Amino acid sequence: MNISREEKKIEAIARMKLLGIYSPTIEQFEKENLLSESRPPFGACFWVEGEQLKRVHKFEEENNALVYFVIHSYTNFGEIENYLFVSDYIEEWNMDREDMRYGQQLAYAYNHDMPDCSEFGSIGFKLTAAAGLKRIW
Repeated sequence: MNISREEKKIEAIARMKLLGIYSPTIEQFEKENLLSESRPPFGACFWVEGEQLKRVHKFEEENNALVYFVIHSYTNFGEIENYLFVSDYIEEWNMDREDMRYGQQLAYAYNHDMPDCSEFGSIGFKLTAAAGLKRIW
């Protein structure tokens, strides 16, 4: 398939609203294409920049996807950037939205400490007091 970036962006914005992400963060993504991430300890949102943004763009290009939010986390298996994304498979979008309602989502986890262990998988998350997201499993 080849879903346009604009179609994916519309879906991404709908997902961000469904997740309850801080509305100015959504607006920055929508109007200025600024990607944000939640960072510990409070889950506040910051822009993705520099090398991190290069990694995101590489992921998007290789997977024909649109990353709309990053959850930064520290786990017992390393420092992880969890990319929430809209895939090129429109038939999966309803299932993705349904999973979000239960606090879970398919994500790509980039492992800073062991990049060769980066992978796709389901993660659990919750909304933080700062209207960002925190990975919980």
